[in-house]
Amino acid sequence: MKKLMLSFALAAFLAFSVSNVKAQSTNYKPFKVDFAFGYAVPAGSGSKGGVVFAMEPKYAVSNSLTVGLRLESALTASAIEIDGESLVGKVKATGSYLLTGDYFLKETGFRPFIGAGVGLYSLAGIEIGDEDLEIGSKTKFGFAPRVGFETGHFRTGIEYNFAGKNLGANYNYLAFKIGFFLGGGEK
Repeated sequence: MKKLMLSFALAAFLAFSVSNVKAQSTNYKPFKVDFAFGYAVPAGSGSKGGVVFAMEPKYAVSNSLTVGLRLESALTASAIEIDGESLVGKVKATGSYLLTGDYFLKETGFRPFIGAGVGLYSLAGIEIGDEDLEIGSKTKFGFAPRVGFETGHFRTGIEYNFAGKNLGANYNYLAFKIGFFLGGGEK
């Protein structure tokens, strides 16, 4: 609960700070919303895969820097065959609420960026074994470094989400995302 309160306090401070600063971006409209989907690769062994969906409202502090709030859902699954007879499987759902920042290495045209996010991950999962069934959920603090590029209203990126563990299961995942954004275009 303390982490949740700290995250909300940090978000409120960021929103207040941004609203009291004049937009410094001279090339772009200050507000935009990113929409993305992609492929999620969970950490661990075995056959694996998943999907990820994200929405991220942002504010352009300058031509090179944006801050935002990422809301993302990832659903991943993995399976391991043991001795050719039994199968162990895990299905994990991860929701995240991260304060983000992106730094653009170029101000116009093709714009590569590096960035990161920090905040809360809601973890839920099911592990199915020989005759066992484990279900668990938890909220953890985590972070996500990322790289990518924007051109026009198109955006793509790669992120690694350090979401933590729940019931011994690793919820970290690598996400390959592609998407678009509304707003934020050139002035």
